[in-house]
Amino acid sequence: MPRILGVDIPDKKKVPYALRYIQGIGLARAEMILEATGIDPDMRAHNLNEEHINRITSFINSAGWKIEGDLRREIVANLKRLQAIKCYRGIRHYRGLPVRGQRTSTNARTRKGARKTVGVAKKEVTK
Repeated sequence: MPRILGVDIPDKKKVPYALRYIQGIGLARAEMILEATGIDPDMRAHNLNEEHINRITSFINSAGWKIEGDLRREIVANLKRLQAIKCYRGIRHYRGLPVRGQRTSTNARTRKGARKTVGVAKKEVTK
């Protein structure tokens, strides 16, 4: 299993699809990387040798893209900033509710989690 920038990419997939396992690299960037480094896009990831991996790594580093840990840190910092200034989006993130204006009275189960029963009390029977 080839390892690029600390990420194991799958063996059996073609290289442009295998590169997408690195956070911050989508299909467009993967194709750009292969075109710039001169690697065949139809090649499978297990056929990559050390020279190919070094070319891919050096191109990504020289392009100045934020990937993996740096990208994750930036995203977390952005969310913390929104929460610190108490803006609407920050509050929605904090409460675990939909952020972009979706309705919550009926949908939003993915964001809100499983249903919680509220206000139902068991009646006691006295004789």
